[in-house]
Parts: sequence; C-alpha cells; structure tokens
Amino acid sequence: MLEYLHRNFERLVALYEAEREENASLRSRVETATADCKTLRERIAELERQIDNLRLAEAFSAPEGGNGEARLRVDRLIREIDKCISLLEK
Repeated sequence: MLEYLHRNFERLVALYEAEREENASLRSRVETATADCKTLRERIAELERQIDNLRLAEAFSAPEGGNGEARLRVDRLIREIDKCISLLEK
C-alpha cells in the first residue's frame, strides 16, 4: 500500500513538473506575442501617419479644384491635434 502511494506521489510530482515547464513556455510565448503585437501596432500607427501626410501633400499639390479636399484634411488634422492637446491637459 505504501509503495502504491509512493509511486502515485512520484507520478503526480512528475506531472506537476511537466505542467509547470509547459506553463513557463506558454508564458514566454505570450510575452513574445505581446511584444510583437505592440511593435506591429506602433508600425501601423506610423504608416497611417505617413498615409495622412502623403494625402495632405497630394491635396496641396492638386490643381485648383482640389482645395476643398485640402481644407477638409487640414481641418481634420487640427481637430486631431486639439484632441491630443486636451488629453495632455487632463
């Protein structure tokens, strides 16, 4: 009976160690994925800023008929800047 309990205890400890190692591995993968996600979000934000800048530059270099679009883009950028300023003031 004691031998049976001893074997079960050893098996339980081995299973625990295996689960603990797997848990550590999964935590490491989650941290890596989180860091990758953050990097990609920053890259997306930068690319979106570049797109906005290119659209704005294109609107300003457009022929006379495109001034309305340029004005809308400038207004949108001003609103975005105002939102950022109000967030910084909080």
